[in-house]
Amino acid sequence: MASNERTERLRRYWDKHARSYDKEMGFFDRHVFGDTRAWICSQAAGDVLEVAIGTGLNLPHYPEDVRLTAIEWSPAMLQRARQRAAKLGLQADLREGDAQALDFADDTFDTVVCTFSLCSIQDHRRAVIEMVRVLRPGGLLLLADHVAASAWPARAVQRLLELVTVPLGEEHFLRRPIDAVREQGLSIERHDRFKIGIVERLAARKPPGRDSHPSTG
Repeated sequence: MASNERTERLRRYWDKHARSYDKEMGFFDRHVFGDTRAWICSQAAGDVLEVAIGTGLNLPHYPEDVRLTAIEWSPAMLQRARQRAAKLGLQADLREGDAQALDFADDTFDTVVCTFSLCSIQDHRRAVIEMVRVLRPGGLLLLADHVAASAWPARAVQRLLELVTVPLGEEHFLRRPIDAVREQGLSIERHDRFKIGIVERLAARKPPGRDSHPSTG
């Protein structure tokens, strides 16, 4: 029961932040994340799944010929993503869903995308396992997030921030999703880390013929 209560509290937290999310992320896109959304989305091809689409800030950056499906946990965020897709004239299947339990069969997508969201998913390793599961053999996993900084003074600040942000909104600053990707046996094809190591983005390939049953380590 406590777990369900926490889940619903977190959902309400992100629903409440849907109205201010674009403005907040706009600041970080300009001053911290740079061209990361374009870097990620330009590599997407074929049947694409975006996990935790938020308000749809990645939508303008996808190639025109992708077939996009996306999930979002927050109904309020999802509503804004659908409105953005409609304004852009995009045909996309945007639905409510949980990154930790994707409602798709094994080996469904050519590309899976997740940007700036694994930091706030309760079990980010489970989310990575799920993304790899639904990715076709030879498919591409594209991730970007803020992560543990390279320098220890910055990590110390991040650790202090987490004392507030984790209880409030499950917002983590010291994770490294690349570790979870490597645990699943994917090969890292492209990798950037910048802004004193705080921003990390990667493209990882699922091995051809890889069994899609998840590895839990």
